[in-house]
Amino acid sequence: MRINVLQHTPNEGPGMIQEWSQDHGHEMYIYHPYQFGNLPTADETDMLIILGGPMSPNDDLTWIKQERVLIQQLIEAHKPIFGACYGAQQIAKTLGYAIKTAPHKEVGWAPVYLKSDIIPNIPEKLTALHWHEEMFEVPEQADLLFSSDLVKNQGFVMNGNVIGLQFHFEPTADNVREIAVNDDQYPLDHNDLHQNGKEIIQHGVPAENKRVMYQLLEFIANN
Repeated sequence: MRINVLQHTPNEGPGMIQEWSQDHGHEMYIYHPYQFGNLPTADETDMLIILGGPMSPNDDLTWIKQERVLIQQLIEAHKPIFGACYGAQQIAKTLGYAIKTAPHKEVGWAPVYLKSDIIPNIPEKLTALHWHEEMFEVPEQADLLFSSDLVKNQGFVMNGNVIGLQFHFEPTADNVREIAVNDDQYPLDHNDLHQNGKEIIQHGVPAENKRVMYQLLEFIANN
């Protein structure tokens, strides 16, 4: 399977998604449309991963609009799509739903709660990395998958093969350090989780996050 990844900033890579791809013998291609403007075609994509980034789907940039054309083509072709943070917002925006400022800015580690039993064997409560101040509206054709204490719309699942998460399960410990040291000012400004970069790094990545990340990818890959 060819997994095409859309990466949107140097310090937010595929992390455990890449590990899953390697463990299953898939081929991964990582695109950087914000820098080079290149995107894969729908025909050469077996699974699409849309990672986070500092931009908004509401930004008037050509490559952001082109991403949504690709997402729409893949939805129509019933190919698996996973979006994290900005990536989840892009999926919702493609389907015609609003991206707006969240009621709370969440930066750091905080629990998320399972809201759907569509995907089996997911724990009722998990601790995820949050790094956002915008949120998506959950598409009508999707099911709410996760909520947090501060923001209801934290994840959705649609058609059995599309998942969008407002937070991050994919970072490894190295990835968390990379995010925090390079974007160290972001947690300090009006952060409702009241964590700084040092605290975020020291928290560590919960061991169960890798298992759940793998489960989500296997779910969309097999439907």
